[in-house]
Amino acid sequence: MSGSGAAESHAPGAEPAEDRRAERVAAVHETGLSATADAGMDRFARLVAELLNVPVALVSMVTDEGQFFPGMIGLAEPWATARRTPLSHSLCRHVVADAAPFVVDDTRADPRTQDSPAIEDLGVDGYAGMPLTTADGQVLGALCAIDNRPRRWTERELRALEDLAAACSAELRLRVASRQREAARTEAGELAGRLRIALERSQLLLRAADALADTTGLAEVRQQIRDLVTSDLKPVYVGLVLVDGDDRLRRLVDATGSAPMEERFENYRLGDAWPTARAARENRTITIHDIDQLARDYGADAVAAFTSLGLSSAVCVPLPGTVIPLGTLTLGWDQAHEIDIVEQALLASLAGYTARAVERALFVDSRIEAARQMQEALLTDLPAVPGLELAALYRPASDGELVGGDWYDAYRLPAAAGDADPAEGATLAVSVGDITGHNLGAATLMGQARSMLRQADLDHADQGPARSVTAFEHANQHLGLDVSGTLVHAHLRPCPDTGTGTGTGTGTWELTYTNAGHPAPLVVGPDGTVRRLDHHGPLVFPGLPARAVRADHTLRLAPGSLLLLYTDGLVEERRGDIDTAADQAGRFLADHRHDPLPGLLDRLADHVAGPDAHDDIALLALRVTGAGPAVPLSPRPGGAAPPA
Repeated sequence: MSGSGAAESHAPGAEPAEDRRAERVAAVHETGLSATADAGMDRFARLVAELLNVPVALVSMVTDEGQFFPGMIGLAEPWATARRTPLSHSLCRHVVADAAPFVVDDTRADPRTQDSPAIEDLGVDGYAGMPLTTADGQVLGALCAIDNRPRRWTERELRALEDLAAACSAELRLRVASRQREAARTEAGELAGRLRIALERSQLLLRAADALADTTGLAEVRQQIRDLVTSDLKPVYVGLVLVDGDDRLRRLVDATGSAPMEERFENYRLGDAWPTARAARENRTITIHDIDQLARDYGADAVAAFTSLGLSSAVCVPLPGTVIPLGTLTLGWDQAHEIDIVEQALLASLAGYTARAVERALFVDSRIEAARQMQEALLTDLPAVPGLELAALYRPASDGELVGGDWYDAYRLPAAAGDADPAEGATLAVSVGDITGHNLGAATLMGQARSMLRQADLDHADQGPARSVTAFEHANQHLGLDVSGTLVHAHLRPCPDTGTGTGTGTGTWELTYTNAGHPAPLVVGPDGTVRRLDHHGPLVFPGLPARAVRADHTLRLAPGSLLLLYTDGLVEERRGDIDTAADQAGRFLADHRHDPLPGLLDRLADHVAGPDAHDDIALLALRVTGAGPAVPLSPRPGGAAPPA
């Protein structure tokens, strides 16, 4: 007599559970893996640990007797040496039993796992495992991430783990297929070629996970994708098209100009007759087999672009987004190219990695644009001053957030009693400074510091720059802003007409400056003589025991003189000497002292710091051009006459 269970296990189309179990265990053995280290599996474990930032990652194969780890990183002894545990310590068995992902944020609190000895013995407090499957759906084990403390797994982390599990499954399938091929020894040459290509493409996914994880810009994403696929799939063209707004597409133009059609057809509508637009619009891969198909199904512009690239076939793969595709990845070949199922899966996974890199690049680009706009808002428009030529340059570092604490400033101060034109103001205030830090926070503090120094100047306009800097430091300390850094602050006044009767002034300007720990300004005389203004005091730092006593220093600038204020990004080379670089800057200024200032500053930065400086650079230069406004002789603050 047979019961209902026996009848169910032998129902038409059903396979006895014992047979399925035996087939699964046999499939595990067919991989050829064991409780010894396998280089490929260890690499998958390393990728999981790096991408998900977990201390332990395993490639676990589950049998009736227990589980073993051909891929492993971070497991403590004695398990690291044994590379196996009994089933009592296996959370991966849940993945096998359910043939589905098994994710636990806190194993001690989850009723499915709270009694597992793996918690204490292996330190498993957070667990996420994805199935490793054969081609017919048998679950061999799990690719898992383990944290030694409770962990709330994000959707992005689980997607990355799922993608890596798919790649690992592909590798396992290849190994099973390889062993079966060796056993059968039939169609050896053709099968070996297919396996080699499939293995290369599986490795391509691993390289993609590595290469795209650190990209920051869209151009870099495209370059990495091109480098990755060119050697394996051998396309002659790789392009990226991104959704730009509700119904627009923007083609990412190659800066090298190698594909002129990208610039010609850079922007078009999501509904236009392009295979790239259709792939994004319908969220499916579009394959172009020949030019006749393209002409039949799409528009004249698509045909013109296809022809200009010399393509015979192409594939357009949508880049998956949160709601709608982010765009399309396009690969084109100059000959017929058939896309098989393995290659379709490869391209889909590659598009997923590309999409995540594109999202990251778009985020970074938005930060860079915000930083640039903020920096532009904080920099000063230089005033027009009769008798002086002014120019400034701000150049962000070649890396980082493209914004920092370097700054320059120039503005008129109210005229003192006795000055020639109170409406215009006879005194020009100039500053260059470097607030500690190289990020948006430093830029924000820089804006506050600049405004506070301006206010101090307005309140103490007739008392010299040292008094203004001291007042700024007093406000900085008592308001708790904790601004620190270096700066040079100076006042310039035209020297008075001593009675020549010309009414044009002497053309000479008096410079009064104070230096708070900043690189020494450079003065180039009319004859090309270079002088470094080395007088300086301590830097601005609220934590100093007592505020520094600031001192003013004065000299006169004759017509033809050139003054340069700069930040340390100009002279602080990583392998050089600051004084040597400052001397180099002085010689360059002397040799080109008659050149227009804006172009001179650009060339100076290139010459001394190089085009790829690793620190921000702020430059402020002024040249005494000749006779300025007429100024009658009047006492200077404090009654002292300026030195000649």
